[in-house]
Amino acid sequence: MSNPREPAAQPVFFPLLDQQQKIYPRSVSGRFARWRWVMVWLTQIVFYGLPWLRWNDRQAVLFNLEERHFYVFGLVLQPQDFIYLAALLVLSALGLFFVTAIAGRVWCGYACPQTVYTEIFLWVERHTEGDRSARMRLDARPWGLEKLLRKTGKQVAWIGIALFTGFSFVGYFIPIHSLAGQSLALTLTPWATFWVFFYGFATYGNAGFLREQVCKYMCPYARFQSALIDMDSMVIAYDTQRGESRGARSRKADPKALGLGDCVDCTLCVQVCPTGIDIRNGLQNECIACAACIDVCDEVMDKMGYAPGLIRYSSGNGIEKGWSVTRMVQRVWRPRVLVYAALLLVLGSAFVWSVGNRSDYGVALSRDRGALARQAGNGDVENTYQLQITNSLERPRDYITRVTGLEGLRLDTAAGLSVGANGTASMPVRLVLPLAWAQRHSGQTLPVVIEVLPVDGPTEPALTVRTTFVVPRH
Repeated sequence: MSNPREPAAQPVFFPLLDQQQKIYPRSVSGRFARWRWVMVWLTQIVFYGLPWLRWNDRQAVLFNLEERHFYVFGLVLQPQDFIYLAALLVLSALGLFFVTAIAGRVWCGYACPQTVYTEIFLWVERHTEGDRSARMRLDARPWGLEKLLRKTGKQVAWIGIALFTGFSFVGYFIPIHSLAGQSLALTLTPWATFWVFFYGFATYGNAGFLREQVCKYMCPYARFQSALIDMDSMVIAYDTQRGESRGARSRKADPKALGLGDCVDCTLCVQVCPTGIDIRNGLQNECIACAACIDVCDEVMDKMGYAPGLIRYSSGNGIEKGWSVTRMVQRVWRPRVLVYAALLLVLGSAFVWSVGNRSDYGVALSRDRGALARQAGNGDVENTYQLQITNSLERPRDYITRVTGLEGLRLDTAAGLSVGANGTASMPVRLVLPLAWAQRHSGQTLPVVIEVLPVDGPTEPALTVRTTFVVPRH
């Protein structure tokens, strides 16, 4: 039986990482392998296809940093809406905690970009260099024409996938049709070229070379996952009571008569593991819950005529106490999971409500710091401000302003302002308090409210800005 880890040394890209032997993951088929490929197709169709979707004669999803407009289908966000990104990150973290508490690192095994692109790059490697044993023999032999062609073909395919990935990623920040035209004409700007190659290089390095090193050393999730799971979390588990003692035997042999468990010690579970661990040693930080070991072990159990599930999704309590699937599922809804679920429900509902009820325009008011108050020749008191209105609609809009909160106070400038589609415009605002009213409030600083309302939206509530009006001493 060959050693599951091979003698060829893994290239060390970071000297602080442990030097270890190269891992050659074996191909595997089964229901979980099929689900992984479903997720590969689903995630990549969304990632590569989304920038090409059109919405209102523009790119459906575009984070235009140059113009500071962020489009998500019909939603147009401005820089001041950054709070929604922060809220989305918090919700994503809570969602990850929730999923981890229930099913361990299932995110890593099926949907993490590192796993997805490693799966794609491994697929290319298998089709150019062969499966595990063929790749081992190829690496062990001296350089020749066949080895050169196979290695070159793999690298060309890897580079092509990586560059297209970098191009697609940059297409979320620069309109992808323009980006494609510039790429074909070789007229990409230096910054666009840099980011395409940067993200292409990151994809190439992470999925082609670092692979399990990212999961084992660079990703912080592996370090704190143990704080998120407990004995009732569903993880990849080896049934020690059923499998031990291990040992080879013929298919016709009675394992009980030989004093053996169901594990035939074929080491295939190690050979298919993308991080090179032995799941029979228990749950480890390096396990990404890809379930490749489950698929290959079930295949071996089927060939031996044994029941499947020697390695399976189970909880620690399920393995130790022999719980049924129903019992383990019942334990899913325990206090920590309910807390995560409640937080997700409350914060998620608040996020959806906030986005759905956000105003289509925003206002900001700043006082003229050079002259807090000025007394006109007729004794009237003036305060000046600068009003900025941001229009988040994809059409021009007219707005009117009015002032309330102080009797006698009037707006002495144009009350209307036109703002272009997805634009921002400013106007000076001069508030005037007649002499008779000013004498009553001499030396006071009074609260006032400036209201802004779109002309074509009389049913919309006005946006208000609270400020102060300064009356000098007479």
